[in-house]
Amino acid sequence: MAWSVGHHAVVRGLLGDKRVSKDPRQHWTAFRNGEIPADWSLMSWVGVQNMFTAYGSDHRRLRTLVSQAFTPRRTERLGPRIAELTAGLLDDLEAAHAARPGPVDLREGFAYPLPIAVICELYGVPEGDRDILRTSVDGLFSTSKSPEEAEAHMATLMRVMCDLVAGKREKPGEDLTTALIAARDADGSRLSEQELLDTLFLMIGAGHETTVNLLHHAIRNLVENPGQLARIRAGECSWDSAVEESLRHQPPIANLPLRYAVEDIELDDGTVIRAGEAILVNYAGAGRDPEHHGSDADVFDVERPTRTDHLSFGHGVHFCVGAPLARLEGRIALPALFERFPGLALAEDARNDTATESFIANGRQALMMRLRSR
Repeated sequence: MAWSVGHHAVVRGLLGDKRVSKDPRQHWTAFRNGEIPADWSLMSWVGVQNMFTAYGSDHRRLRTLVSQAFTPRRTERLGPRIAELTAGLLDDLEAAHAARPGPVDLREGFAYPLPIAVICELYGVPEGDRDILRTSVDGLFSTSKSPEEAEAHMATLMRVMCDLVAGKREKPGEDLTTALIAARDADGSRLSEQELLDTLFLMIGAGHETTVNLLHHAIRNLVENPGQLARIRAGECSWDSAVEESLRHQPPIANLPLRYAVEDIELDDGTVIRAGEAILVNYAGAGRDPEHHGSDADVFDVERPTRTDHLSFGHGVHFCVGAPLARLEGRIALPALFERFPGLALAEDARNDTATESFIANGRQALMMRLRSR
């Protein structure tokens, strides 16, 4: 059993509360008592040992190591490469469409390959491992998979991470994996080998999914709201506003397991979350909370006053370290796409698109579009 919280104020309060932990080994009663089976399909989300599940001094230690490698300056330096990758994908789309006119899947051809290429280059993942990485990550986000399937995907990811570490130890590069290995090997007491592997899993494996869904939803929202798109393209609103409103309107992560009450927590309405109980944060609910975002919170509006006041990257000590990179990719990729295909339109069958089989990721299975140059 877990408490699901989706009101903006409650979510924000709990995310910033020192009485809320992400470490099941210390603070989830059911986990400590052995009530959670080892083959539980969500074990890869709650059982890893990295800054995602750390608490207190352990979290500060791990967060500091990652932040030292994943600096804002390093992120900003990726801008030209992101623009180059974006242009290449648009060239491929244009060429494929010229050879075979008709609707194209922009999730498969644009929203997915850009973030995974960026994150893999950032961490030095070899070309030959990227398809395997994608398949395994998709499998872990698919919460309808059996425990055996989830375990197999996790095992594959760990093998890829082990091979990556071994390769970078033998031949270091100018990448974040090398930087994390250097931190580990310089002082093993600061980062264990398992923490190194689990940190890479978090940053590489799960790190690109947020941006995939951000791009997907932003593209669709803008196509379905041509008046707002026109204002942005005319310079009356910013692309940053489109990115932030998409994050609010369609948070890339819908629900994120899990957090745990370190001690009894009484909410403003008198509800008490007891020590040792689990908490599931509903980011999708918080993004559409009418008490915070207005009675029209279900509407996409790039001029919404609260568009930047969302929780889609979290809040507090666990705020997503990759948020600046996701925003940078959106800020570069979206204007380039609509500049190349200003008449971009939904394909006739796109309105019936189905969601991915995940209560964690807020994604869709496809984004069928018509690539119109005007």
